[in-house]
Amino acid sequence: MLNPQAREDKPMLGLGMMCVALAMFTSIDTSAKWLILSGLPIIQVVFVRYAGHFIASALAFIPREGLGALRSNAPRLQLLRAVLLLASTIFNFAALKYLPITITTAIYFSSPIIITILSVLFLGERIGARRVAAILVGFAGVMVVVQPWGAAFHPAMFLSLCGLLCASSYFVLTRRLAGVDSNSTSQLWAAGLATLTLAPFGLVAWVWPTTPLDWVVMCMIGVFGAAGHGIAVAAHRFANASSLAPMTYIQVIYATASGYFIFGNLPTWATALGTAIIIASGVYIWQRERELMLQRRRVEAAALT
Repeated sequence: MLNPQAREDKPMLGLGMMCVALAMFTSIDTSAKWLILSGLPIIQVVFVRYAGHFIASALAFIPREGLGALRSNAPRLQLLRAVLLLASTIFNFAALKYLPITITTAIYFSSPIIITILSVLFLGERIGARRVAAILVGFAGVMVVVQPWGAAFHPAMFLSLCGLLCASSYFVLTRRLAGVDSNSTSQLWAAGLATLTLAPFGLVAWVWPTTPLDWVVMCMIGVFGAAGHGIAVAAHRFANASSLAPMTYIQVIYATASGYFIFGNLPTWATALGTAIIIASGVYIWQRERELMLQRRRVEAAALT
């Protein structure tokens, strides 16, 4: 069993690492949508994404750390974390079959709201009345994007919302496990359990890619997964979950570029307006968290003098 690296208070490093991880996550979604639109079954795409992730992680960690990288100090939490990640991927990939990346990303932008709530419930983090108000504003932004009252509403948005809840819970558990298990253990558990679970279904439904580009995309989706989640796990060692969550908003740049240059989609006015509201809410939550952190440091410094 490996000794995990201790948590460190380096929020700016954590934020920078999260920006890189989010670029990888957008690449996962882009690759998945490409493969699904090319005719590959959703369950096969999810299987390939995790099988590639597991192979890349195993090649990176096991030669250096041995089979001890597979042993967890908190196996139940690792199992739950792996199930949540797998569920979020299935929901998200299913939604991508029907929805533009800009919409699924906009819905995902409400993750800081969910993560903040879950951090209070399960990590003991505290929030005040102003952050509660910001959460409600962010929820209003989600409603503008989803538009459950309008003709633009698509039932697949419920799939995206389920994926959002699972992904937010996954990131909260990632923070909970930071300093408990090593990065390698978290990676191998998340990817390995998903691969074993999906193998019977993915292989039965297997459809071979028909173009060289489809082959490249299918091979790369797992690499994007391994890189993205590896960097995200490391980022949570340096910063709180609620501090890292608003960095998801940088995905609006990645998703818009991907949607336009690869799929020819641009966000609608409702998506753009709702995204702006959600981002404003999340930035406020992040700024408030930063202020509280600085206050705590000043109090600690004063106590030492």
